[in-house]
Amino acid sequence: MSGRRDRLNVYFEPATAKALEELAIRRCVSKSAIVDAAVASFLSPDGADRREAAYTRRLDRLTRQVERLERDQTIALEALGLFVRAWLTATPPLADSAQASAQAKGRERYESFIETLGRRVQQGRSLAKEVLDDIQNGAIANESS
Repeated sequence: MSGRRDRLNVYFEPATAKALEELAIRRCVSKSAIVDAAVASFLSPDGADRREAAYTRRLDRLTRQVERLERDQTIALEALGLFVRAWLTATPPLADSAQASAQAKGRERYESFIETLGRRVQQGRSLAKEVLDDIQNGAIANESS
């Protein structure tokens, strides 16, 4: 680096100027050195490459999260569809005399279901994770036999 320096006058918002002053005091460097390093970093092609790499990593992470959500949603919909098909196939129609008691029992079971669901959600438990764990443990058990 040459010893020659160009003098520039720049204007900052008061909050920015205060933050610059505080950083210079904390780091025991001049405000000019901080501004020079910040502008050099901003203008550096490496800086743009680093930002692009950071964006790419973040997008990749978001893509993986969306793919997991899509997988979990697919599992949930398949499980629900299989349950409904099995329930409709196995449940005989009720006689008119049994309708009232069946509806009362259905309301009771639904309330129990909602309470259980609420507890699981509060605890952060996931049926999808349990199913995947069961599959993995089953696969491990089958491999060892």
